[in-house]
Parts: sequence; C-alpha cells; structure tokens
Amino acid sequence: MRIAIDAMGGDYAPREIVLGGVEALRNDESLEVILVGDEQKIIELFPDINKTDRLTIEHCTEVIEMNEHPAMAFRRKKDASISIATKLVKDSKADAVVSAGSTGAQMTAALIILGRLPGFARPAIVTMIPTLKGPKLMLDSGATTDCKAQYLVQFAQMGHVYAKTILQMKTPGVYLLNNGSEETKGNESVQAAHQILKQEREINFRGNIEGKELLEGIADVIVCDGFVGNVTLKVMEGVFETLMGQIKEVLNKNLKTKIGALLIKDDLKQMPLRIDYAEHGGAPLLGVGGVSIVCHGRSNSVAIKNAVFAAKRCVESGFLSELEVWGSRNLADNLDEEQVEETQEN
Repeated sequence: MRIAIDAMGGDYAPREIVLGGVEALRNDESLEVILVGDEQKIIELFPDINKTDRLTIEHCTEVIEMNEHPAMAFRRKKDASISIATKLVKDSKADAVVSAGSTGAQMTAALIILGRLPGFARPAIVTMIPTLKGPKLMLDSGATTDCKAQYLVQFAQMGHVYAKTILQMKTPGVYLLNNGSEETKGNESVQAAHQILKQEREINFRGNIEGKELLEGIADVIVCDGFVGNVTLKVMEGVFETLMGQIKEVLNKNLKTKIGALLIKDDLKQMPLRIDYAEHGGAPLLGVGGVSIVCHGRSNSVAIKNAVFAAKRCVESGFLSELEVWGSRNLADNLDEEQVEETQEN
C-alpha cells in the first residue's frame, strides 16, 4: 500500500507532516510512504531520516499556498507538491494521496488529474462530526458551494456508500440538512432533492433534519451543499472551542475548582461532543477517480498518521468500485440537469 503525502501542505508543514508519515510506517509494516516536497528542506529538518524502500522522497520545488487562487495557482505552479502527489496516484505509483494543504488546490488537482467519476456531476468532502451517539457523516463540507438538486441526490448516494463500505453501517439513515422538517421547507434545490430521494429505494432516506438536531446523532449521513456544510462545521468548531475555554477558566478559578478539575480531568476527556481532527485524520474527496484524503490545515503528526490509515482503509474497502456502480446507474437513469430542472418546475 503506497501512500503519497503532500509534505509541504498544512500549517505545520513539513515537520509535522513528515513525522506523521514516519509514525504511520512504524505502526504498519504493510505501508509505503512517498513524501512529496522539497527534498532539501525535508533533509535539513530530518538529517537522519531513513530513506528506504518503504520511505522515499519525490522532490518538487513549489507549493500552493492557502491564500492563492486554487485554479490559477494549479496552472501556474506545474511543480506544486499537491499536483505531483496526485499525479502519482494517476500514474499508479501511489494508491492514495494525503494532504493538509489548500483544500481548493487539492480539489482542483483531483478534478483535473484524476477526473470525475462517471455519473457524478460534482465532488464532495465527507466529514465526521461528533454527536451524542458517536461520530456521524456530513457532506458536502466545502467542495461544491452552489448545488442543484442533482448534486444533493448524488451526495446522498456518496454518503450512503461511504457509510456502508468504510464505517460498516448496514442501513445508514440519510437526511437533508434543512430549516424545517416539512417537505416544503428549504430552497428549490433542497425541495427537489427531497422528492427525488423519496423515490430512491436503495437509500434509507429519512427526510429533513434541522440544525438543532445535528448533535443528537439521529442521522448517520447528513447531506447539504458545501457552503452550508462548511459554515456549520466552523460554527461547531468555534462553539466547542469557546465552551471548552470557559470550562477551563471556571475550573482554574480558585483552589477548590482546581481540585475539582483534577478529579474530573479524565471524565472531561471522554466527552462525546468534541471535535478532534487528529483522531479521524482526514476524509476522502468523493466523486473523483482516486483516493484523495483531505486533512485539516492544522493537522499535527498524529492527524497525518491517522489520515494515512484512513487512506489505507479507503483503498482496501473498494468503495470506489461501489461508487462506480452508482455512477453507472445515474447515467442509465439519465439523472441529468434537465430532469432535475423539470422536477423543480413541477
């Protein structure tokens, strides 16, 4: 299993990224890691790095920064680390790519180099969110911000396949994130997607879910456009960080609260409602012709290590083959934009 890691992508690159790749190798002898980045910078940081058959460096000279326009930077920087890493997958020199760099650049590289899976119009990022009943899936989390009903239906298909093949859920419950539970709620695209999904017998579509219900864990797969999904994730992240900050402030207020903090320290770590990017590592960009794992920009070595393991699970699960089956059915059913627009008009 060969995993290409974008060593130059992320807030803590290349140090934490390289450390994560090395740690993954130590924990799994079946893995090979290809570090894609500036070899001189990597060697300067890790002069004793042990380059072997299981650890190699693919040298490149450029990196697409977070503040650059993804498509323009992709065209201009031909030797960018995310582009070279993705091309390794395209050329079958790697089984998957892992990156904590610019999500836009990673999506651009995946779409242009790996291409879309036939039958899927737009890609989606699937993200694990914490709930009272354990982690659940939400997609899209930022890949496709403007969605037609067709895209939302296909996101539901992707989420269904991911939940079954990767998370081993037998009949995952799929919901549309909406501003009400009634079928008539939401914009035209959401309403049209609702009507199409109602007729889908192979997906356990359960209707709409409101934002206030997300953390209850009643939905296994939550479907929304990338704009709503990304805003939702960042609001959750901000609320959790603020809440934990206030709890720490209270617990450090005086000697009595500090003693209490020591007594409940381990219990606080077990709180189900917390976002831990390191625990899940990353999630695949769905709808493209290869395994491309998207990591949080603040990923540390533990997160990268777990992202490598996530990439391995994705390759081994064969979920791409399952998605191809759904894509073929979409083409056969002619689930195209004209059909969806007609549904919206009716």
